[in-house]
Amino acid sequence: MRFTDIFVRRPVLAIVVNLVIIIAGLQAVRTLNVRQYPKLESATVTVRTVYVGANADLVRGFITTPLERAIAAADGIDYIESQSAQGLSTINVRLKLNFNAANALADISARVNQVRADLPPEAEVPSINIEPSDSVIAAMYLGFHSKILEDNQVTDYLIRVVQPRLSALEGVQKADILGGRTFAIRAWLKPDRMAALNISPAQVRAALGANNYLSAVGQTKGQLVQLNLTASTDLTRLEDFKRLVVREGGGAILTTSAKYAHYGPGNLKRRVGLRTLEDCVRSAELGRVVA
Repeated sequence: MRFTDIFVRRPVLAIVVNLVIIIAGLQAVRTLNVRQYPKLESATVTVRTVYVGANADLVRGFITTPLERAIAAADGIDYIESQSAQGLSTINVRLKLNFNAANALADISARVNQVRADLPPEAEVPSINIEPSDSVIAAMYLGFHSKILEDNQVTDYLIRVVQPRLSALEGVQKADILGGRTFAIRAWLKPDRMAALNISPAQVRAALGANNYLSAVGQTKGQLVQLNLTASTDLTRLEDFKRLVVREGGGAILTTSAKYAHYGPGNLKRRVGLRTLEDCVRSAELGRVVA
């Protein structure tokens, strides 16, 4: 007696078995994960530390070297690359293939915190960021342009409306704006008048920095009212910039003399063709994007 003889004598049983196989196959097709390439998790942890005023040699000796020694003891590291520049230390930690990125990030953060006391007190707190190794290529690029709005106005719209909504989507790590132009007050000074009054552009810059100050000076309280006091010296109008006091001498007050000033983009670079701003969306899941 052969196994197939059972299905020959009982056709109903054969039909039921075939239907079970078909249903199981259809269910498997719906849940099957089809990928062109196998899922690989490859990530890079970047540690950036700002040390204002230090040259590259000081940054390498007092910032980069201690952090590298501490980070090298963490698990799951394939290799480490570092770069010491004027006032900035950058350490890129490439993780092993398919190593748990969250565990590696926690381990590296703990080891960086262990040596924070050994860093110069003037150095800022190291910032640690993790991103896919192929983060140069974003998961999606969106182009924006307008025939009515200027580039800086389009950038302002992207920052206030589009970027927060994209960043809040599930699976999105961050949304960057490429080619954005922020608002700025641009003023052209009169060199002849500045030379006559013995005023240099550095003095104008120093005056701007001294007037760009914001501080909480305290509170004033009444019987039923309490107000917070804030001192703000920001220049927000073009007329304020033109009346900026640069120097006092001999009882005279010297102000800036702007040839003309206007609101505009902070970057004056121009490209031939259609003006387009791009918003690139980077995936939060490591290894999801296939180039």
